Amino acid sequence: MPGITREEVAHLARLARLELKDEELDHFAGQLDDIIGAVAEVSDVADEDVPPTSHPLPLTNVMRPDDVRPSLTPEQALSGAPAQEQQRFKVPQILGEE
Repeated sequence: MPGITREEVAHLARLARLELKDEELDHFAGQLDDIIGAVAEVSDVADEDVPPTSHPLPLTNVMRPDDVRPSLTPEQALSGAPAQEQQRFKVPQILGEE
């Protein structure tokens, strides 16, 4: 399997909007090549009778009853806020949308 080239790393960096120096391109090319090799090894080991999983152990959600409990009033929660509006935290607009 051919290794990842520094041009491919530069392309990925552009897509991710990262500025990388020449020595970083070489460094990351080696690291990404190692990662791709490790994933290929795992793919080689996986057999058709082994189902794909996201976790090595089965997971279950731990649920609890959704009981109403005493909590802060809106006034208490907002008491330390530098700015508030309509019982909400007011923060600076960042996306330029209304």
